[in-house]
Amino acid sequence: MEDVLDQLYSAAPEEFTALRGTLAAAAKKDGDTDAARRISGCRKPTTAAWVVNRLAIIGSARSELAELGSKLRQAHSSMDGDAIRALTAEQRALVDRLTRSAFADADLPAPSGALRDDVTATLQAAIADPEVAERLGRLTKAERWSGFGEFGFSAAVAPAPRKAAPKSSAPKASAPKSSAPKPDGRAAARAELAAAERARADADAALSELQADLAAARLRHDDAKRRLATAEQALSTAEQALSTAEQAYADGKQISRDAADAVKKAKRAVGR
Repeated sequence: MEDVLDQLYSAAPEEFTALRGTLAAAAKKDGDTDAARRISGCRKPTTAAWVVNRLAIIGSARSELAELGSKLRQAHSSMDGDAIRALTAEQRALVDRLTRSAFADADLPAPSGALRDDVTATLQAAIADPEVAERLGRLTKAERWSGFGEFGFSAAVAPAPRKAAPKSSAPKASAPKSSAPKPDGRAAARAELAAAERARADADAALSELQADLAAARLRHDDAKRRLATAEQALSTAEQALSTAEQAYADGKQISRDAADAVKKAKRAVGR
């Protein structure tokens, strides 16, 4: 079953729905209705979740993230500042390496900023939260860590701080004042694109849930039809058995009447 789910969750998002139906039908044909029901209930992952799932299924990302998370929790528990700083640097390097590897394995050489952020946040959450690490390979959406919990603060999974630009001793030339600020067209376009991508991911997830519900309903309908056919066959067999028994009972009563008549005739003959 786990191999089947690995096959399903490592498939490209556009192939997920069709493959889910094929695998569920195969399980049902083999007589494993529980497996068919479980497969039909699988939710289609968002693109970010698929990228991370694929990375976890085909590589060692799950164990690497879990191991580093365990070390970080231990360092925070013992309040070892040197270890925390060293492991935080290791965490940033690991997340960066796994992110690049994930997009390469998924054949996405130029992911959008929103998609990259979702993948990075999910990997960071897997380090911070053992439950997220355990779900890698079966995620349906991107994960994010709230910044609270055993670590105590969010620095352990936060991106590296940007270095401040060096201050110049030379006086700055005063820029001419404008009557109105000029909007940053590229920033606005990027923000709109990110919002559109998130909206599309949410829509895909909602559609996947509806498709999964429909598939599960169809499976329950097929099971009900099968049980109804079995019950109708049992009812027909019982009715035939009852009919045979009633006929035998009627025949027996007729035989008894015939025997009683014969006895009466015999007595009258003896009396004469």
